[in-house]
Amino acid sequence: MSYFLALFSPETHANFTASERTIAGFRPRQQKAAERVRTGDVLVAYLTRLSRWVGLFEVCSAPFHDATPLFVPKDDPFVVRFTVKPLVWLPPEQGIPIHDPAVWSRLSFTREHSSDSSTWTGAVRTSLAPLPDADGAFLDALLRQQATTARRYPLDVAEERAVQGHLVRRPEGDIVVSVPEDTPDVGVTAPPEGARESIKVQALLGSIGARMGCRVWIPAPDRGAVLREMSSVEPSLLTSLPLNYDNTTLRTIELIDVLWLKGRAIARAFEVEHTTAIYSGILRMADLLALQPNMDIRLHIVAPEARKQKVFDEIRRPVFSLLEGKPLVQRCTFLSYDSVREIASLKHLEHLSDSVLEEYEEEATA
Repeated sequence: MSYFLALFSPETHANFTASERTIAGFRPRQQKAAERVRTGDVLVAYLTRLSRWVGLFEVCSAPFHDATPLFVPKDDPFVVRFTVKPLVWLPPEQGIPIHDPAVWSRLSFTREHSSDSSTWTGAVRTSLAPLPDADGAFLDALLRQQATTARRYPLDVAEERAVQGHLVRRPEGDIVVSVPEDTPDVGVTAPPEGARESIKVQALLGSIGARMGCRVWIPAPDRGAVLREMSSVEPSLLTSLPLNYDNTTLRTIELIDVLWLKGRAIARAFEVEHTTAIYSGILRMADLLALQPNMDIRLHIVAPEARKQKVFDEIRRPVFSLLEGKPLVQRCTFLSYDSVREIASLKHLEHLSDSVLEEYEEEATA
């Protein structure tokens, strides 16, 4: 028996709670990971935004594909599915916080870090990631005990807000949006001496794309600084975009921090945030989708790990969630600076496709 991670957002947790709890669904990009799961393995449920362990499920079938909506939305993204048997399922206020000292000191990916660190979060980034046997067995026993004792871990104000959410009624189904408070960003520092950290990450993204065989676009104002950081990007760097769009769309695209192109098509677009307001890049992505709603490219906001929740809060604003077609939350993911550095360090990157980013990107909905 092996243990695997299953991520739930407060919204998908509520939906699953209201269901028969016999089907666990995952996104198409997790098909390969799903194929590693066997009947009898256990899924350990982790509640994002609240950072709590909330359930256990025994896997009762091989993975199968089914697009029949499990809940209200007509377009259910969780189409890679298992039949499961719920062993433990806890409400948010009984979920066990990962920062509880009894938990933090035992898990292999947290115990070596201080409780205010964010470096451990890579271990709970993606559903169906395998958990070490010792971690899985520990959480299994802990959650079964919690199902009996039902100890309460009161939610703070931010957690209450995350659980309650904001529903907008639409013909295609309820859409969850966020209304962030207008407060200053926390953890934003002044640019260090030399190249700003954001320029270094921008250069790394350019280098990764070039090594994967993509042509790379960097806006003209940043090009010199990026090349000083990573001169190896230059042979793959475009000086003009080979795109057939109207001038307004082209001007919007030209300002995006990094583009990867395959042939004459944009494959991925990245906005790198650090000292600027987090919504500047998100606005640019939303502008692009508003101008070209049928454009089929992957969008990424790249920022320090400490700003991840801020990114998620912003892309779930009503103005972005109610875009024509798919809302921004379904088109735009988060990549941490640390993840970009990890991707850049991968061996044989030249032989990998850009789909490797799917192992590192994080979505505002689990």
